[in-house]
Amino acid sequence: MVDVLRLRPLEGYCLWLRFTDGSEGVRDLSGLVASGGTMVEPLKTPEYFARAFVEMGAPTWPNGFDLDPINLYMEMRKAGELSQVAAE
Repeated sequence: MVDVLRLRPLEGYCLWLRFTDGSEGVRDLSGLVASGGTMVEPLKTPEYFARAFVEMGAPTWPNGFDLDPINLYMEMRKAGELSQVAAE
């Protein structure tokens, strides 16, 4: 099982993510944000998107919208978006 350990919102609806296995990468969520929906709609405002935080290992926003960390990890790994970092 892998969770998000840290995140940092970036320009263009991207998140830098570090996972508990020591891997990290950037995920572009602009497609998800553009898809809309009740829970995603607030994320269209860059200031709101930037309010992302980690809760129980998942990227989460104040309205309760979150992303499944395991699915996110698997998608990023498959896309070659992850790299291993040295232990801190």
